[in-house]
Amino acid sequence: MVTKKFQDLELSALGLGTMRLPVIDGDDSKIDEEKTKEMVAYAMGNGINYYDTAWGYHSGNSEIIMGKVLSDYPRDSYYLATKFPGYDLSNMDKVEDIFEKQLEKCNTEYFDFYLFHNVCEMNIDAYLNEEYGIYKYLMEQKKNGRIRHLGFSAHGDYNVIKRFLEAYGKDMEFGQLQVNYIDWSFQEAKEKAGLLEEYNIPLWVMEPLRGGKLAKLPEAAEAKLKNLRPGEKTPAWAFRFLQAIPNVTMILSGMSSFEQLKENIRTFETDKPLSSEEMDTLLGIAEGMLKGALPCTACHYCTSHCPKELDIPMLLGLYNEHSFSDGGFIAPMALMSVPEEKHPSACIGCRSCEAVCPQQIKISEAMSDFAKRMELSEM
Repeated sequence: MVTKKFQDLELSALGLGTMRLPVIDGDDSKIDEEKTKEMVAYAMGNGINYYDTAWGYHSGNSEIIMGKVLSDYPRDSYYLATKFPGYDLSNMDKVEDIFEKQLEKCNTEYFDFYLFHNVCEMNIDAYLNEEYGIYKYLMEQKKNGRIRHLGFSAHGDYNVIKRFLEAYGKDMEFGQLQVNYIDWSFQEAKEKAGLLEEYNIPLWVMEPLRGGKLAKLPEAAEAKLKNLRPGEKTPAWAFRFLQAIPNVTMILSGMSSFEQLKENIRTFETDKPLSSEEMDTLLGIAEGMLKGALPCTACHYCTSHCPKELDIPMLLGLYNEHSFSDGGFIAPMALMSVPEEKHPSACIGCRSCEAVCPQQIKISEAMSDFAKRMELSEM
C-alpha cells in the first residue's frame, strides 16, 4: 500500500469511505454487517488505515456499524474520521449534542479526523455565524484531545470555499474536495485545489470515480487508454490522475463490494502518476464526455437582458451538473440558497437572453427542462 506523510502520521494513500457500504435487499439504511466486517478485515490486512464515515451516511447507521466493526482492532491501528452534519441547517445549534452522540455511535473516545461537513452555498452563512458556536466548540474539542485533526469537506463553489478559508483557514489542517478528471474543469476542481495549496492545506479527495461514472468509459476512450497502458484497468486511470496532483494526501473511495475493494487496493500497491502525454489524453477524453454540456462561458450578456434578473450562468452551470450526473444532490442543494423567485422556474420564456447569447444557447428551453427536473426530484 502506497502511504502518504501527514504531519507525524503515515496514512494509507487510499482511504475507505463508508457512504456506500454493502446493504441488505437494496435498503440503504440496512448495512450488511458481516460483509462490512469482511471488507474491513481485508482492508486492514492490506494496509488501509483510514476510515471515513459521517452522521448521515446510510440513514445514520454508518457511524454505528463502523464503531462496532473497528472496535475489533486496537484503537491505534487505524484513523477514524467523521463530520459535523452542516448539510442540514436544523443541526447548526446542536453541535455539542451531535458530537457527543457521534463519540457514542462510533464507540470511541476521540476522532483522529473531524470535518465541517459539506461547506456549500446553502450553509456557509450559518457555518460562519458565531452565534451557533460550531467553530468555537470544535476548536475546544481539538484542544482537549477529542479531535486530533480538524478539517472540512466542500461541494460549494470556489467563492464559498474562499469565504470559509478566509474565516477559518488558519486552523484547517486538511480540506476534502470532489476531484476527478471530469471535475478538474467541470466543477473547477483545479482552481479549488489551487486555493487549498495557497493556504498550505493538504488535499483529501472524494468522488475519485465520480460516483462510478469513471469506472467504465466509452469503448473508443478505453481503447486510447489501453494503447498507453495496456495493463491498466479503466478505474485505475482515475486514481493515477490523482497520484499526479502534488497536494493530494488522501484519496477516499466508497467501495460497496469486495471486488471493488480488492481492485482498488491492487491499484494502490504502486504509485504510477500520469505522464504529460497520458494526462493530456485523459483530459481530452473528459472534454469529449462533456460535449453535451451547454457551452456557457459566463459572459453575463444574458443577465443584463433578463426581466426577472435571474443569474443565468449560475443556473446553467447547475443544469449542466444535474444533467451530467443524472440527478444527484449538488444542484438541489445549491438552489436551496437561492430565493424562489430566482429559480429556473421563474423564467418566463421571453428569450431576451437568447437574443444576446454569443453561444446561441437555447436558454429558455434549458430553464424549462431544469424546472421540470427539480419538480421530479422533490416528489
